[in-house]
Amino acid sequence: MFVEIVSWVAVGLSVLTTATILISRDWRVSLGLLALQYLTVFWLVTRHLPFAMGSVKLISGWMVVAILGITRLGLTELEQNDEDSFYLRSTAFRMILMSIVLTVAIGAAPRIEIAIPGLGLPVIAGGLILIGAGTVHLGITGDLLRVVLGLLTLLSGFEILYAAVESAILVTGLLAAINLGLGILGAYLLMAGSVPLITPEDEL
Repeated sequence: MFVEIVSWVAVGLSVLTTATILISRDWRVSLGLLALQYLTVFWLVTRHLPFAMGSVKLISGWMVVAILGITRLGLTELEQNDEDSFYLRSTAFRMILMSIVLTVAIGAAPRIEIAIPGLGLPVIAGGLILIGAGTVHLGITGDLLRVVLGLLTLLSGFEILYAAVESAILVTGLLAAINLGLGILGAYLLMAGSVPLITPEDEL
C-alpha cells in the first residue's frame, strides 16, 4: 500500500515537473526540475527493475543534467531568446495542452492495464504523461536546449513503460547510453550555436 501511494506521488511530481518545464522561461529552473523528474522516473522504473538497474537510469539522467547545465552556464554570449514569434507559445495554451495530455493519460491507463495486466496504473500513467509532455514540448518550441529537454522527457516516459515489460540489462545500458548521447549532442550543438558564423565577406 505504501509503495502504491509513493508511486502515485511520483506520478504527481512528474505532472508538476513537466508542466513547469513547459511554461518556465528560466533554463536553471528547467534543468533543476529535470533532475527531480529523473528521481520520479527512478522510482517508477524500480517497480519492475532491481534497484541497481534503476540507479543506472537515475545516475545517467543526473549526468545529462550536469552536462547541459555546465555547458549552458559557460555560454555567456548566448542570446536570451525566451520568446518566439510563434503565437502558440503562450502560457495558457501550454497549460491547455498539458491538461489534454493528463486527460488522455488518465483515460488510457486503465485500458492498457486491462490489456497488459501487471504493469500497474501508476507506471502506465507516469510513462504516458512523460511521453505526451515530451511530444508537446517538441511541438511548440524551436529553442535547442528545450528541444533536448523534450527529447529527454519523451525518452524517460518510454523507459518507464519499457522497463515494465522488459528487464534486460543490455537494454537498460543502451537506454542509459542514449540519454548520455543526447546530453552530449545537445551540449555540443549549444556550443556550436554560440559561435558566430564568419562568412568570406566578413574576412575581407
